[in-house]
Amino acid sequence: MTDPFTSDGAKMPPKPFTIEEGRRQVRSFVLRQGRFTPAQQRAFDELWPRFGLDYTGAPRDLDAAFGSDAPKVLEIGFGNGAALRFAAQHDPSRDYIGIEVHAPGVGRLLNALDEDGSTHVRLYHHDAVEVLEHEIADGALDEVRIYFPDPWHKKRHNKRRLIQPAFAQLLVRKLRDGGRLHAATDWADYAEQMWDVLDATSGLVNRAGPRGHVERPAWRPQTHFETRGQKLGHGVWDLLYDRESGIGNRESQEQLPSASG
Repeated sequence: MTDPFTSDGAKMPPKPFTIEEGRRQVRSFVLRQGRFTPAQQRAFDELWPRFGLDYTGAPRDLDAAFGSDAPKVLEIGFGNGAALRFAAQHDPSRDYIGIEVHAPGVGRLLNALDEDGSTHVRLYHHDAVEVLEHEIADGALDEVRIYFPDPWHKKRHNKRRLIQPAFAQLLVRKLRDGGRLHAATDWADYAEQMWDVLDATSGLVNRAGPRGHVERPAWRPQTHFETRGQKLGHGVWDLLYDRESGIGNRESQEQLPSASG
């Protein structure tokens, strides 16, 4: 296969994609490719055909991709894959989709999935906004998980954060009625922005009430960095939102600013 590999087998970086926020543009990532270990490169060469989903820009039949009509859970920005691997191990009744642009993290998870013998996980190495807009049908997802997105902690960089109104509206479109959004951050200022955006998004209901958060759910494992941060007195905020029934995709789509690549 030639996509997403070059002729010498190296993984190609994904094309950045944006949703326009007025005069701003929000990217779902900033490209940080990092370095492959030999094991991670072998994972792409040998395991991508089994677990990888090549971005095509066309609607994808997810049931066909998995060979299953089980509910679909999406994790955006899975990092090294620890949470996604944990979820797949403990929840075999649902299919899991992961999106990550950091190639070494994808390679690491490919090896882990092979070690586990997983059959219900598929991965994208591409921009999440573009995948959601063009490949995932409205109402196709049972749950979306976004754990510890880049906080862009400098105030002048806050506009680069993933959780913005247009992106939240996009998630509402992709979730089924009664579906769930789970976001987590260890930055108090980002938690405040998440509440500002998500509590105000038509179609999302905060399970803990306005500006509320919950204890870490059992399905999200505690990370090494999280444990270290808690020892230093840092907080972690888990936000759970239910996708309201009766909020039509047409209404959500009309609220979404036009996208440009």
